[in-house]
Amino acid sequence: MASVAALLLVAGFWSSWGTAQHVLLAKGREHGTLTVAGCGADTCTGPYDPEGSAAPRTGMTIEKSIAVKKGAKLPVVVKPGTAEVVRTDTAGALHAWLPLGGALLLAALVIGGGLRLTRTAWATALAGGALLMGAFFAL
Repeated sequence: MASVAALLLVAGFWSSWGTAQHVLLAKGREHGTLTVAGCGADTCTGPYDPEGSAAPRTGMTIEKSIAVKKGAKLPVVVKPGTAEVVRTDTAGALHAWLPLGGALLLAALVIGGGLRLTRTAWATALAGGALLMGAFFAL
C-alpha cells in the first residue's frame, strides 16, 4: 500500500511539473501579457505583448480553463519553443499543481484505508483539498 500511495504522489507531481516548471522557474523565460481574443473548445488565443523590446506576436494559445474571459489581460510566460503560454500569477501556479492536489486526495484514501495511518491520511487529504479549493477560488 505504501508503494501505491508513493506511485500516486509521484504521478501527480510528474503530471503537474510539465506546466508548473514554467511558472516556478520563470526566471530567464519570456514574460509578457496575453489579451484573450477568442476561445475554441480547449484553448484560447490572443495577441501577446512581451516585456522589454521584443515584438508583439499574435496567435499565442492558453488553456481555456485558465483564461478568464474575452478581453482579459493575463500575465504569462511563454513555454520555450512553442506558441503556448502559461499564466504566472497565483491562479496560474495553483492551476499548474491541480494534478498533484488530486493525487494527494487519492493517496489519502490509500494511506488511511490501506496503511491505517489516519492522521497522515487526514493531513494529506487536507493538503490536497486546500490546493484544489485554492485553485477553484483563484480562477
